[in-house]
Amino acid sequence: MKNPDLEQIQVFLADHAQDDLVSWAHEQQVMEQFGVTCSEVDELIMQSGFLPARYQRNRHMISISQQLQLLKSRVAVVGCGGLGGYVIEELARLGVGHLRVIDPDIFEEHNLNRQLLATIDNLGTSKAAAALKRVQDINPAVGIDPRQVAVGFDNGIELLTGMDVVVDAIDNISGRLELAQLCSQLAIPLVHGSIAGWFGQVSCIKPGQGTMQKLYANRTADKGIESTFGNPSFTPAVVGSLQAAEVCKILLIQGELLDEGILTVDLLQMQFDTIPVS
Repeated sequence: MKNPDLEQIQVFLADHAQDDLVSWAHEQQVMEQFGVTCSEVDELIMQSGFLPARYQRNRHMISISQQLQLLKSRVAVVGCGGLGGYVIEELARLGVGHLRVIDPDIFEEHNLNRQLLATIDNLGTSKAAAALKRVQDINPAVGIDPRQVAVGFDNGIELLTGMDVVVDAIDNISGRLELAQLCSQLAIPLVHGSIAGWFGQVSCIKPGQGTMQKLYANRTADKGIESTFGNPSFTPAVVGSLQAAEVCKILLIQGELLDEGILTVDLLQMQFDTIPVS
């Protein structure tokens, strides 16, 4: 973008901002008139001290500078199913600027009861591709990079390098352990989540903590208890939302993280407890 165009855009934004908000219609006008992307417009809006109107309900808890920080952040979500679908949805609506969504699988009928991205029409299609379409429909300012692969030691360095946070939304224990080891090697915080029936757990794992290895030290199978307890519609929504909140706190350096143990969720008795992992 040339400097004269930048000046013209800034004048346009100042002329059309109302209550320090720039409407989607005016963003579209800037994109069409000046040939810039939605992400570039959002950045200019916030650098000018305004806010894209779609974030107006964020602004009493997230400042304009913090919203700009979210736009510049990069998060990898590993798994686009039950947990991952909700995490992707919420991070996109929050305004995280770059999402790499990774999942080797396609949608099957048993996904329809709980996976936000699963529909009758996309049965048999890529979960990562569905995440791409959903995010583009929700928030065009978010750059989304779908990868229809499984993360492992052979490709994990390439897939995760450059990320500010990685989200574990994997449904098998061996995959979680590999992901935790890769994140530790790359010095990237990992937000873990898992569900089974009425129950779930969430933790923030900082590099070198070894929480995942301790958590699954006595595993006897590659699947957790979800294979016995099943998964309803509401449990991934709750746990995925807790993961999204943890990602937000990491990116904005706010609040207390779940890095001293693991938060256990019991929706049947409506109990939430944080327990140490040793």
